[in-house]
Amino acid sequence: MSREEIIRTALRIVTDEGVKRLTMRRLAAEIGSTPMALYHHVRDKEELLVLLLDDYAARTLRRPPAPPTDPRERVIAAATAIHEVLAACPWTVDVLTADDLMSTSALWHVEQIVDGLTECGLSPDYAVHGYRAIWYYTAGEILVRATAARRRTTDARPTYRDRVFADLDPDELPRLAQLADRWAPLTAQDTYAHGLAALVKGLLTPHN
Repeated sequence: MSREEIIRTALRIVTDEGVKRLTMRRLAAEIGSTPMALYHHVRDKEELLVLLLDDYAARTLRRPPAPPTDPRERVIAAATAIHEVLAACPWTVDVLTADDLMSTSALWHVEQIVDGLTECGLSPDYAVHGYRAIWYYTAGEILVRATAARRRTTDARPTYRDRVFADLDPDELPRLAQLADRWAPLTAQDTYAHGLAALVKGLLTPHN
């Protein structure tokens, strides 16, 4: 049993059935080993998820041959690359909810974000805060969209939101009532790029 075999088998489980189905006991059974034998290669499920995330990022998150020279554009390009790679692989969504799980293969892109924000005038400390804001926005957007998509594939009934918006009181909530019939298609639009640009602009706007 090798680490490569462990990662390959674990990846198949999370891809086909989701992260919740991955346990050390299940993984050992799939490989034909015992949970105790697995612990010689990985400490626990959390470390295994980090290995999976790092393996996926190493294969898919590529460094561009020529990053943008403008620091603001470099920040946006790095965040967009992270978003595109993670959004394309549904099982990463469950891993992202554990905030301290980080792929070392993504650190080059994190460097571009922090360095770009610093070059734009933020102090190193505030550049880290800026990165965190960008990361929370990116991860949150992926989580919300993936959860909504998963719900739509398993339940065709109107959502709770649909039922609420169908019965809004225009006297109490005039603006929402005006938008009620367009709310679902509007919120289903992919506005990540627009939101990211607005977020970065806000981070770099001086505040008194």
